[in-house]
Amino acid sequence: MRFPLTLTAKIVSHIIKHQFIRRTPKFALVLQLEPLHTCNLTCTGCGRIREYSTSLKDMMSLEDCLGSAAECDAPMVSICGGEPLFYPKIEELVQGLREQSRIIYICTNGVFMRKKMKDHLAAIYSQAREPLLKQLLNEGLISEKDIEVIRRGKKDDKPTISPSQWIYWNVHVDGLEYTHDLIVEREGVFKECVAAIKMAKIMGYQVATNTTVYKETDVKEIEDMFAYLSSLEVDGHTISPGYDYDAAKKDMVSRLGKHPEDFFLTRKMTREKFSRIEQWGKKFTIFGTSVYQEFLAGKRELTCTASAIPTRNIAGWKAPCYLMTDGHYASYQEMLTEVDWEKYGVVDGKARDPRCENCMVHCGYDPSGALGANALPGDTWKNIKYIFGPRPKPYREGRHVDAFNGFSIGKGHLAEAKAATSSVPKPACSSAGGDSNQEYLLAKIASAKKS
Repeated sequence: MRFPLTLTAKIVSHIIKHQFIRRTPKFALVLQLEPLHTCNLTCTGCGRIREYSTSLKDMMSLEDCLGSAAECDAPMVSICGGEPLFYPKIEELVQGLREQSRIIYICTNGVFMRKKMKDHLAAIYSQAREPLLKQLLNEGLISEKDIEVIRRGKKDDKPTISPSQWIYWNVHVDGLEYTHDLIVEREGVFKECVAAIKMAKIMGYQVATNTTVYKETDVKEIEDMFAYLSSLEVDGHTISPGYDYDAAKKDMVSRLGKHPEDFFLTRKMTREKFSRIEQWGKKFTIFGTSVYQEFLAGKRELTCTASAIPTRNIAGWKAPCYLMTDGHYASYQEMLTEVDWEKYGVVDGKARDPRCENCMVHCGYDPSGALGANALPGDTWKNIKYIFGPRPKPYREGRHVDAFNGFSIGKGHLAEAKAATSSVPKPACSSAGGDSNQEYLLAKIASAKKS
């Protein structure tokens, strides 16, 4: 099977219960849970920490998080943010969601993954774990000092994030090293992501990746990225087009001085970029439905079903969707009732709301494929065949992909600025000379980042 049977059965039974037995008009498939919006990165194209800039220190209580999952009763919960590993009770949250029998995606930029996995190693340490520690050490994924700490064991009774068929690390990867580090606006992040993915697979975790495609994204690089990640035995991938939602556009103009139209995709561009997604789906484990893939490739139309993937954050139930904000509601049912869902999306090629015009994002349209919106003859069989079909084997040739093509070989996006830094003589003792050199270096760094 392409996806684990128990997880697939849980989602399918949820759809059958609500759509065919109870005839529920609108119900949740995935809860996007944002316990906080604090993040350690400032990714280009992400408006999240800017949209909620006045409340970055705020966070949902554990009780609110678990209550929200129970309230909408989605079979899957995607813990996002911000960086969810900053959430002080992330382990308790994961444990609580497991007790509710949810499928859990921990959406992370990967920077703190290894720390959380080392915490788990300390909690389960015994002499029998020594071969595993030696393997991780030989792979360069932990250090001798790490092993000393792990051997001392865990000092508290706080839970850890342990491997489970119900849990995925969902790692943000937007390309190979140079491209990914450029988009997340920090060098070395791709290298850490890969190390975390390798460590997770050795320890028995399930790992997925999520990728956003932008106007300047090289399609060949995306294929190479899938090949490389497949060689690491990543369990699956989510991929979606970059959409020019308001918060991201405002950040691009005010913070970066860039034109959004030079970065985000139009609907036509999306179809061009994703023309080969069905071939990718046959070769690699692309999450989602085959119907959504046809939509991305421009072979059919779908209407948005944003209500199936609701968002709950520190301000309440966010509507109408994960990316657009027209209000926050106190309860899930209030949001379903109060929002005029017919005002949004694209129908027959015409946008009901101008902000929806270029959106083909998975959180609005992938559930449409699963729920039979705009169904065509054969859609159900098509999805069943895709989901229950054989899982693509790891693509071993992906090991030969030149994945580390930036920071690791001294060709990162700040390489020019670093070269300029090393070539500038030390500042003179006078404050005027120091200020002059400092201004020059800052200008060079700024220039390199823009390029």
